[in-house]
Amino acid sequence: MTATSELDAPGEMNVVALGAHVLDTLVRPVEGIPAGQDGLLVDQIRVSAAGPAGGTALVLARLGARVRSAGAVGTDPIGDQLLALLGRAGVDTSLIVRRDGAQTSASVLPIRPDGSRPAFHVIGANGTYGPDDAPWDAIAAATHLHLGGPEFMGGEAAGRILAFAREHGVTTSLDSLAPADPGMLDWIAGALGHVDYLLPNDEQVLGWTGEPDLVAACRALLARGVGCVAATAGAAGAVVVTADEVHRVPAFAVDVVDTSGCGDSFSAGFLRALALGRTPREAAVLGCASAAFTAAGLGTDHGDFDLRTVEEFAATAATAALPDGTALPDGAALPGGADAVRP
Repeated sequence: MTATSELDAPGEMNVVALGAHVLDTLVRPVEGIPAGQDGLLVDQIRVSAAGPAGGTALVLARLGARVRSAGAVGTDPIGDQLLALLGRAGVDTSLIVRRDGAQTSASVLPIRPDGSRPAFHVIGANGTYGPDDAPWDAIAAATHLHLGGPEFMGGEAAGRILAFAREHGVTTSLDSLAPADPGMLDWIAGALGHVDYLLPNDEQVLGWTGEPDLVAACRALLARGVGCVAATAGAAGAVVVTADEVHRVPAFAVDVVDTSGCGDSFSAGFLRALALGRTPREAAVLGCASAAFTAAGLGTDHGDFDLRTVEEFAATAATAALPDGTALPDGAALPGGADAVRP
């Protein structure tokens, strides 16, 4: 359900990306933390706008959507840099509020040679944002509300914002940074009944629901009121589950440099494709293609691409094999919880 006007062109997407905005500092390659005061020479250190709202906003802007970010950052230099990086990518940051006395949310990510990484994270200003800060007029005027990080405000508060959006004909989507903890599902449950598209990873879906199978776990979330679940599964691609259909889409074959931001990039590609009138399966293909561009370099903002570039890649690039080495043609079976690097 998308709000439109007579002035909207086909595929027009006017997004409010609301919630968690993070500045990532990424270092690669890192195989271990030096002991004591020892140092380590690395190949790259970069910073990138990130987070389930900020990272998705950045990639959506690259894919041709009009994007306004809404959230909270500090008045510190980290906040200045985060806003500058979003603005440089074409994201309107005028809806972001600045908090005195709270640092901007940030992460330090030491990237292993295989692209995986641990994370050192400060919640910061993201933990101060709630419905009292929401830009209600901007949400009502949007075609799409993407809410990233409902766990920071709680499901009931996030649900108020999402319900308002739906009442005004705005398509809603939700992504989370929350761990795969069964108790987390109850914490965010108040938001789920107002979500058209839920965009978790497979570890979250399996952990939240306790189901052993990815499709069954997605269906358990549909039973909570979600319209569609599109769950990423790293090198195993993605699974899309609606009330009537299950679609399994492979990842693309790329040399993985860094998996951070891949989930946000998938979300952006998936949502952009839906706005262009694509089916959920086709949207997942574009999501996997967007994630492939991000995985090929360091940080969410890696690479120079636009919608046409990603669509051409999706139409021509080879898909990846499963972790056991077998090929996964489009439409083939995808194991739930595959042991793979995850976006």
